[in-house]
Amino acid sequence: MTPVTAPPLIDSDVLERVLSASLAKGGEMAEVFAEDRQISSAILDDRRIEELSSGRERGAGIRVVIGETTGFAHTADLTESGLLAAAEAAAGVARRGGGRTESVGLPARQSAPEHDFVLPSEVEKSAKLELLSRADDAARSAGAAITQVQVGYGDSRRRVLIASSEGMHAEDDQIRTRFNVSCVATGDTGMQTGFESIARTEGFEVFGRFAVEEIARIAATRALGKLDARPAPSGELPVVLAGGSGGILFHEACGHGLEADHIVKDASVYVGQIGEQVASALVTLVDDGTVGGEWGNYTVDDEGKAAARNVLIENGVLTDYLWDWLRARKEGRPSSGNGRRQSYQHLPMVRMTNTFLLAGKENPDELVAQTPKGVYVAKLGGGQVNTATGDFVFGTSEAYLIEDGKITSPLRDANLIGNGPEVLRRIDAVADDFAMMPGTCGKDGQSVPVGCGQATLRIGGITIGGTAA
Repeated sequence: MTPVTAPPLIDSDVLERVLSASLAKGGEMAEVFAEDRQISSAILDDRRIEELSSGRERGAGIRVVIGETTGFAHTADLTESGLLAAAEAAAGVARRGGGRTESVGLPARQSAPEHDFVLPSEVEKSAKLELLSRADDAARSAGAAITQVQVGYGDSRRRVLIASSEGMHAEDDQIRTRFNVSCVATGDTGMQTGFESIARTEGFEVFGRFAVEEIARIAATRALGKLDARPAPSGELPVVLAGGSGGILFHEACGHGLEADHIVKDASVYVGQIGEQVASALVTLVDDGTVGGEWGNYTVDDEGKAAARNVLIENGVLTDYLWDWLRARKEGRPSSGNGRRQSYQHLPMVRMTNTFLLAGKENPDELVAQTPKGVYVAKLGGGQVNTATGDFVFGTSEAYLIEDGKITSPLRDANLIGNGPEVLRRIDAVADDFAMMPGTCGKDGQSVPVGCGQATLRIGGITIGGTAA
């Protein structure tokens, strides 16, 4: 594989003149964020190609800060005149004040990393479509009850450049590849669904390690298993979350509440809790954008700050929050490398990267054996949380009953209902089988790729919203 390199999106001398012009209009801080994004995707649905697309988007966002007011403008014109016009517009908004969100010398550029990746853009479309067909065949061969299969493929290359009047001058080159299979099984109980995916911050070489046939088999098996599922119990029961399956719960139920924008607005249950015991002593929660290959990995955030490993809860004690530049500036502290934006058309905000609970020392099978009655969740679905209270609701997409310390009957989809801080306190065992899963995090209209993870763990009691009598 040949190392992947590319020239800078904007020349340094142009950046200097644009930043100088922004400050000349009264700005206290000016920032240029430039982006070049290439994407391609394909969907095979009912053995027909329903989508085969590719696209490219280039542009820059200019941010100017004066006091408590932020001015922002974006443009698809990366010429010097286009950038200067955006800088003028952003500075004009910032000068209006009101606390709304609306000669500079740059240091040597911190270059984007060289990748030994197989660029997906250099792979023939036929090779990508072959993956879809192989997965479709594998899913259908899992059982005659599989009646519908949808397979999706996507890749992207996102190059960014960040320069600011505070001396920031950095680049990143993010290459991501994803693949997913969704199946429908039909039987006496109606239609049941199963889903599985991979998503990596890597190139096309990822398919040398992950077989699309196995991804399809897992999705089909989930759908087939639900045909014999019984209604989930209702009420409070112990829950064992399989390794990797429940990371999304902690991302939503406590991760968002630890983002500094919620903290400074007094909109989080974790306000003023630094140094306090907020979870079981078995819980150490980390957000780490440096984990190579994971979906939330990057070299620098969208403000140019190097990705970092940030310990948020250590042995149950809250140690820190997540910070972007704007919130950190108000507190007189450095950013934690968590300033992220969906694209050059958006302002950055505090976001998670790869958020996970560290593994423990228990055997995962023993966690089940030590649970006389409960629910084993092999896969969580989507959910929602109120950051101000910590209350959440999450769906299960693959779960089983635990009876006499053994995993028995598959269960129909149900909800887990609880409170984030309370669930953290009720974790009474953590195994050693750590695993991660990818996801897409939505916040204030912006979506970014993230990773979630944990080892198999047991929650002593949580409300199950099932339908069994």
